[in-house]
Amino acid sequence: MCHSLLPLLVTLSPALIILLLPNVSETHEVELWEDYKYGRHSSEHNCSWKCMLFTLQWPGGFCQSLSKETLCRIPQNISSWTIHGLWPLHAQRCCSCWPMFRSDVQELEGELLDYWPSLLKTKTYFHFWREEWIKHGSCAACVEGFNSPLKYFQICLKLRHQFDIYNLLEAAGITPSCERLYKVAEVKKVLQPHIGEKHEVQCVKDEQDRQVLFQVKVQLTRNLTVGCDHHGDGDVDPADGPGLGQRTSGGHPCPPDVPFYYYPINHTAPWQPCG
Repeated sequence: MCHSLLPLLVTLSPALIILLLPNVSETHEVELWEDYKYGRHSSEHNCSWKCMLFTLQWPGGFCQSLSKETLCRIPQNISSWTIHGLWPLHAQRCCSCWPMFRSDVQELEGELLDYWPSLLKTKTYFHFWREEWIKHGSCAACVEGFNSPLKYFQICLKLRHQFDIYNLLEAAGITPSCERLYKVAEVKKVLQPHIGEKHEVQCVKDEQDRQVLFQVKVQLTRNLTVGCDHHGDGDVDPADGPGLGQRTSGGHPCPPDVPFYYYPINHTAPWQPCG
């Protein structure tokens, strides 16, 4: 068979020969996917990361982070902090070849809608989840506990229940308000016993240049222990706003000497939480 093809290949143009040959890149992608899917990790696929960031966002602050605030939506069922993502820090050789289908998380859909909604009118909830899986979940898949979309999202939901930011702050008298200002030291003092010392409270600026509470980032190890030393990597965020689009800028650490607002949620006009 091979010998019978040789005369034909000799007469064909180089462009046609390339079309007839197997696509090496696609073949490699399929092999990577199968390695991850069935746990066959060669040394080059071993995890390069040790720490993760679990990021929760406050919907009342999220809308202030958009350059086109009218793109923001807050579903009626949302009244608390929502999941932004779970991101391995400095991951390499992520298998973006691993697809995700709605059926993969169908049994979690109700809970995901409550705790991991899309807050953009231009992005469906499944588009948001799939984007997070492809960009970040697949990077975590080298760890057995994360090696499927279902497992990854199950863990994220478990973490959301574990880190109930709203109730922790409310118990300390820190509640959403259009009048009251808070300092980052107050919030960190309340959260530290529950999410560890190595967490970050982030703000964004609203259109009047005021600091607004936006996100809380929790550092975790691979086995989900709170706190992780990532050896001087700093607060590098591998995904500050991936897939959310329309950002004027990502969140920044709330300044220690500048009080911030913790805006309430306004479902009718989420970009105008205080009217």
